[in-house]
Amino acid sequence: MTADARASAADSPHALRRTLTLFDLVVYGVAYVTPFGVLQSLGFVWQESHGLMVLAYVLGTVCMYFTAKSYAVMSEKITNAGSVYGFARHALGPLVGFVAGWMILLDYLLIPAYVYVVMAVALGSLMPQVDRGIWVLLVAGTTLGVNWFGIKVSQRFNLFSVVVQLAILALFVILSLVALFHGKGNGGLTLRPLYSAQLFDAKSIFAATAICVMSFLGFDAISTLSEEVKSDDKRVIGRAILAVLFLSAALFAVLSWVLGDLMTGLTLKDPAAAAYEVANWAVGPWMSMLIAWAMATIVGIASALPMQVGVARVIYAMGRDRQLPAVLAKVHPVHGTPYIGMLVTAAISIVVAIVMRNRLDDLTSVVNFGALSGFFLLHVSVISLFWIRLRSGRWFVHLGVPIAGMVVVLAVLTGMSHTAMILGLAWLGVGLAYGANLAKGHRAELEL
Repeated sequence: MTADARASAADSPHALRRTLTLFDLVVYGVAYVTPFGVLQSLGFVWQESHGLMVLAYVLGTVCMYFTAKSYAVMSEKITNAGSVYGFARHALGPLVGFVAGWMILLDYLLIPAYVYVVMAVALGSLMPQVDRGIWVLLVAGTTLGVNWFGIKVSQRFNLFSVVVQLAILALFVILSLVALFHGKGNGGLTLRPLYSAQLFDAKSIFAATAICVMSFLGFDAISTLSEEVKSDDKRVIGRAILAVLFLSAALFAVLSWVLGDLMTGLTLKDPAAAAYEVANWAVGPWMSMLIAWAMATIVGIASALPMQVGVARVIYAMGRDRQLPAVLAKVHPVHGTPYIGMLVTAAISIVVAIVMRNRLDDLTSVVNFGALSGFFLLHVSVISLFWIRLRSGRWFVHLGVPIAGMVVVLAVLTGMSHTAMILGLAWLGVGLAYGANLAKGHRAELEL
């Protein structure tokens, strides 16, 4: 969106409200990524990396830097709530733009469903007499209710959830250090979780890195708030994206360092429940229960809130451009939210969560396929717009970074499950057919 178009959109009764600061954007991104994210994948990263968890997260940060930088570069040039959809539409044309939006929707539509299922599983373990489907409806209804009243209301809850998560993690780290220096694990902080010649295996560390990459997903959604930023400085979105990446990286590195040393010698019964096992073993049952309740309530809702916000903005932008039904671009006259888009996307996420409530692994893989496909087209957009069309000559930012990003995306995609590839390619096929039909209809209108 050009500066003139942005000014015109701001005057429209259907425009989103510009109320967000850099701090709001960072809080939104951290809430989306989730400080507890490292605990959710703790056991799997530990096993795949053979204990070199810090190394896996460092490599994961390097991999995600390329995508974060490409988002920052594009957001400075193009202000669009559609995120990668708007970027690709501007750089590569309407059809590719639609496909980019269609693929990122696979991520943005299904990741709230994933969170609903994760919360349903956690709450079900605490109260098994209640069906998972009931929990899905309650969680989805709660997030929709909070988001209905506008982005500022959502931001207050995001800030609260981030503060609570950081407080619990700080307590867990302190008590883990106490246990560590009292003889558990390695008996103190060492460099073993970063590198050990005896533990290092290239294939294993790259498999662990692929898991870690998924822990960072969410910083990209900051770009969906581009049209709601107070400042006229277009670098704000990019700064927020990079800030969230590096803040998350620092948090994950500290946690994986302490827990990596603490877990040495510990045999996990269930990698999916590693955080609870470690907390129970190192601190006590009460710590395990505190993390479980926080994961099942505050963390889940806090993750779902920004996810629901992000997908509604992409739907809004695509509806505004008539790539999807125009009714999806309607903005609530009081709360300034794309309320039709929120209702539709919430309904889709609920249906998917209920249908897939016992197939969490497949749901995770399909989410990742959508995100990575969108990232790939983002990198192509950077090269096309800056390096080829504008001839910027900035080889590192506009050529080297996006190429490296594409290599990372392709490397992670090769490790996808067979089911994820089939479902993801099927979604792509439907998108290509629908997008081609839209393009055909547009050409017919021009000929009249």
